[in-house]
Amino acid sequence: MKVITRFAASLLVLSMAHSSYAQTQVQPTVTAPVAAASGNEYGSGLKISFNPESPKYLRFMFWNQVWARSIDNNPGSSVAGESSSSSTDLGLRRVRMLAYAQLSSRYLILLHIGINNVTFNTGGGSGTTGTGAYGLGKKPQLFVHEAYNEYAVIPAVDAITKKVHKYNLYIGGGLHYWNGISRMSSASTLNFLTIDAPIFNWPLIENSDQFGMQMGVYAKGRLGKIGYTLNVNKPYATNLTPTPGGAAVDNNGNSKAGFSGYFDYQFFDQEANTLAYRVGSYLGTKKVFNIGAGFYSNKDGVKVESKDSITSKQNIGILSADVFADLPVGSKKHNMAVTVYSVFYKNDFGKNYIRYSGTMNNGAKDDLFKGTTALEGYGNSRVLTGTGSIWYTQAGFLLPRGISKKFRLQPFAAYTYKNLDALNAPGSYWDAGANLLLDGHNAKITLQYSNRDLYSSITKQVMTSKGEILAQLQIFL
Repeated sequence: MKVITRFAASLLVLSMAHSSYAQTQVQPTVTAPVAAASGNEYGSGLKISFNPESPKYLRFMFWNQVWARSIDNNPGSSVAGESSSSSTDLGLRRVRMLAYAQLSSRYLILLHIGINNVTFNTGGGSGTTGTGAYGLGKKPQLFVHEAYNEYAVIPAVDAITKKVHKYNLYIGGGLHYWNGISRMSSASTLNFLTIDAPIFNWPLIENSDQFGMQMGVYAKGRLGKIGYTLNVNKPYATNLTPTPGGAAVDNNGNSKAGFSGYFDYQFFDQEANTLAYRVGSYLGTKKVFNIGAGFYSNKDGVKVESKDSITSKQNIGILSADVFADLPVGSKKHNMAVTVYSVFYKNDFGKNYIRYSGTMNNGAKDDLFKGTTALEGYGNSRVLTGTGSIWYTQAGFLLPRGISKKFRLQPFAAYTYKNLDALNAPGSYWDAGANLLLDGHNAKITLQYSNRDLYSSITKQVMTSKGEILAQLQIFL
């Protein structure tokens, strides 16, 4: 109850700040929005055109997402060696740099590097340990998120005639983010409606992929109003050891090819697909209504061991269906908009497969705890995904523009229902909060309260729930 009270007070402060600012500030009129639909005057950002008469250009993007949190920890948790029922911290959720170049109307190259999930005691570089000069949360390691080349077989626009092709095709290869399964499986991290993705939208996250990306080849394009993405990847190797009579675990050895795809029908405005990142909220700059479906398939992606100690391989198969709407409402001068996204996943990772995860989790086991612990483990860990079904829905509303042309408030809520084979009851998870849009998505503060069901390690039934307050400052160019 205490954490909910703190959140309500913080949300009230945001609302009052919005009201006060709208009455006292006058800002310039919004100019052309960027491709990421921020709704501000940044235009195309840091972009270098080599020749105004040619399609050659180089674009850079930079972004930081800084989080502050107050967490109700799972039962039996410790933090940095001390028994802790709750904890607070400040962390770097994402620090990224991206560059891509259109070398001609046919060729594109992209490089995306950065770090993730650095707190006061987690996320440090390789070899960090304990505390002090080379402690666990220090000197994070920069790594490559994406690196791929792309060729336009049938470009969207003919470079010579400038004719728009109703049907187009691009192919590429490397470490890429052109995922299948669902819209949110290729979500942009720059314009979420909520503070972050629910993470299960990347069902292979950090097992057989690298932070949502795999190495392979892809094809993308349009067939009229139908957008499509298809890929063939080589999943990263996994080697967890199954236990007799236990659940399937990630163990693919010399992995076989993974196949995935996503198709959507775009009823109104057609979305840009130069890059893979799917917009979470357009802030009223576009009229979008899409329905989509996707899949992922990987033969022999997991292993399971029978009670007789006979090990066998099982396939991974995932299906999804989703709907996305981002629609301006009311008069244009108020610039209001409603955003809704809903997705259903049907997952098959093998017998009773289940995963747990906590974003920037700095909790560990408390050896002095004598009560019943949570099946999920410690800190802010929760059930992530598994064999079974997951339904997720989020909705938000961009409040009317006041005197201010920039400072906006966008309240939102999200709900997740998970019904997994390995558990004896379904679980519910919900989030509520608001975006304080200082300069569209380019500069915003997000405040969110998240609540998670926890399962008993003995009965595998829901035994309690815990919450956390999250605040984010995001800036990107």
